[in-house]
Amino acid sequence: MPTATILALALGYLLGSVPFGLLITRAAGLGDVRNIGSGNIGATNVLRTGNKGLAALTLLCDALKGTAAVLIGAQWGLEAGLAAGFAAFLGHLFPVWLSFKGGKGVATYLGILIAFAWQGLLAFAITWLATAVISRYSSLSALVACIVTPVVIYMVGLPTHSLIVAAMSIIIFIKHRPNIERLLAGTESKIGSKG
Repeated sequence: MPTATILALALGYLLGSVPFGLLITRAAGLGDVRNIGSGNIGATNVLRTGNKGLAALTLLCDALKGTAAVLIGAQWGLEAGLAAGFAAFLGHLFPVWLSFKGGKGVATYLGILIAFAWQGLLAFAITWLATAVISRYSSLSALVACIVTPVVIYMVGLPTHSLIVAAMSIIIFIKHRPNIERLLAGTESKIGSKG
């Protein structure tokens, strides 16, 4: 593996592992976000604090660390950019600073799409919105969008990119197993609920 790719992987992982949800809620005096709701450090759980602004800021920061990783890595070539993005995604899910217990990766996934496949970002957004309007389930909307997105990226002529996105989509499904179980049981919280 080229040295540039190894450096890109390391840089991407470190960027991705910054736990913005935890840092932002602590800085706002709301304590440890891992002690509420799902215990997750992502924007959805930050929203359960009742502060929409902090949730939006968490979403933005978690997305932009994926974008930044790809753009910085890409200075060493396409392979390094893709590697950095994937590593940032893994860093968010398994941050070294939090005993490898991180978020579910959707925001960072979106940030990576911003950097290297805007068509995939558009496909994700349209699919998520359509599914959310019909179902009112955020988790289901993300899962359906994660199926559609790599297919669209492949169809627009980016097969290598689509493989990376497909791998991330599979990992998102694995990280959403509890949500899938609740969806099947009919106990998953709908958009706008407090649960």
